[in-house]
Amino acid sequence: MEKISSSSTEGGGGAAAAAKISSIFIYPIKSCRGISVPQAPLTPTGFRWDRQWLVVNQKGRAYTQRVEPKLALVEVDLPKEAFLEGWEPTKTSYMVIKAPGMDLLKVSLIKPPEIADGVSVWEWSGSALDEGDEASKWFTNYLGKSSRLVRFNAASERRPVDPVYARGHNIMFSDQYPFMLLSQQESLDALNKLLKEPVPINRFRPNILVDGCEPFSEDLWTEIKISKFSFQGVKLCSRCKVPTINQDTAIAGPEPTETLKKVRSDKVLRPNQKQQGKIYFGQNLVCKESFTEGKGPMVKVGDPIFVLQKVSSAAEAAA
Repeated sequence: MEKISSSSTEGGGGAAAAAKISSIFIYPIKSCRGISVPQAPLTPTGFRWDRQWLVVNQKGRAYTQRVEPKLALVEVDLPKEAFLEGWEPTKTSYMVIKAPGMDLLKVSLIKPPEIADGVSVWEWSGSALDEGDEASKWFTNYLGKSSRLVRFNAASERRPVDPVYARGHNIMFSDQYPFMLLSQQESLDALNKLLKEPVPINRFRPNILVDGCEPFSEDLWTEIKISKFSFQGVKLCSRCKVPTINQDTAIAGPEPTETLKKVRSDKVLRPNQKQQGKIYFGQNLVCKESFTEGKGPMVKVGDPIFVLQKVSSAAEAAA
């Protein structure tokens, strides 16, 4: 583990940052389209509004793009003021949902009173807030199978991340961790040079996109500051089927997974470690700051990234 000297960080000497944030993405409904925003409030479970909602089947189990790729075509929008510090929704605040061939759906941002029991996503199960019959009918018609839209019930539920990697941290309906970071001009561009047809960043669904660093630098980052806020890089992001799904057509193909297997597999990156048949692209983060939901500090596009601690190779990184 390499600690970076204080003279190379924001607090000591004013040396150049390792990278800066080029985009921030929020995905209010798990597996639906994201929103690019200029700033986002931090909360204990990730950016505010990120993966707060989930589409479930009649048994309460999560639908994701892995089995319902049509979710890639569902556009979600929130009021611009929803990303201001301390903003709270009113009776006229809505999440607006669109999809091909469907009427507009408006879902109130005021938390609904109805409880849906038996909701499950991966290893977690619990209760959630049910967004009602209109939303249920909309997603049922769109997917062609019984569906409901539910919202994470932060008042009564906790969903801890794997304590082996980040004890004491929680998420809502994200896959594993509160934040996922990728470098655009470096890691994605390096991958696209190997592909016959380049893929856009939306295949990988990061929360934080950075530029200005070396390709795949984020593999090595174990402790960083984004502006003045401390984050830990806790685990390389292993990739599932979703990057193979074209987010404009909802059609899956072999790439970029086939190419990633050749250059970003554990066999390539971690040849002496236990082989799990995984491919890696991006770094999962947790935030070490303490704050309350809706009142948290802001992360903004253009914010600098300072690396405080890193490992020397991907083979040393947690994965």
